[in-house]
Amino acid sequence: MRRREFLSLAAAPLPLPAQSAATVPIIDTHIHLFDPERPEGVPWPPKGTVMYRPTYPARLREVTAGLGVVGAIAVECSPWLEDNQWLLDVADTDPIIVGVVGNLEPGGPDFRRQLERFGKHRLFRGIRNGAMWCDPLRTGVVEDLKAFAAGDYTLDMASLRLDSLEALARLTDRVGGLRVVIDHLPALMIPQEASERARYEAIMKELAQRPQLFVKVSAVLRQVGDRVPYDPAFYRDRLDEIWNRFGADRLLYGSDWPNSEPRGSYRQVLAVVRDYFAGKGREASEKYFWRNSMAAYRWIRRDEAQPVIPA
Repeated sequence: MRRREFLSLAAAPLPLPAQSAATVPIIDTHIHLFDPERPEGVPWPPKGTVMYRPTYPARLREVTAGLGVVGAIAVECSPWLEDNQWLLDVADTDPIIVGVVGNLEPGGPDFRRQLERFGKHRLFRGIRNGAMWCDPLRTGVVEDLKAFAAGDYTLDMASLRLDSLEALARLTDRVGGLRVVIDHLPALMIPQEASERARYEAIMKELAQRPQLFVKVSAVLRQVGDRVPYDPAFYRDRLDEIWNRFGADRLLYGSDWPNSEPRGSYRQVLAVVRDYFAGKGREASEKYFWRNSMAAYRWIRRDEAQPVIPA
């Protein structure tokens, strides 16, 4: 969906519930789908983990039943090229999947051809690539991302190192109009050493000034010793820090399911952020749980239960 289609979609109103924040429809911007039972196997997740089992949209529907999740964006965690096609084919089978973020390598010899191939699919919304952050400013990457941005795609950032975040600022300087989503920012531990803390503060301040940059408040749950706290109050200071930097218009909900399962159920993951954003009011909850995701991804509405931006 390009700009003209997006504006047309945005003009179609849909009444939304006017009750508590718990009734806000949810677009989960970060789930993973995979099937270890395929003949070729999978590069992720590892054998022996709780995630190592077939994970399709039907299972997402099971774990989110009654929680208000009406749509999801599937993010490819495999570096295998043809797994992009596998994920798009799976997404086609269930309207709960409203978009796919693939895994392609900008700067690679075949990037433009691959982007053209997968970009023909209506659910293809962009890419996530971890390898490119080793050197994201080299000429091939920059030029490929200029073409990528011109296609109105979204780049998910998979690296939370300070040097990668600094490179992101320089990259967005060079690639005008590049829309970026930083994944799992709560998982980045704030440095305590003075010079590293100063670097962190400086780059966060700079990134917060870029309106085309969004942040996933995802991967929130944290292991502390031998337990995982589920009390929302435990996470409030970190969420406040992100809220105060990026504001209501640039934060997105993502569960990171099923990679989140070692630390908690889907319900437990959702409960922490739902409690936090309920405290910010109905409008902030709507922005976080679905409105901002449309601005970030231009996802495709596939079911009447899924919201559209009112005129």
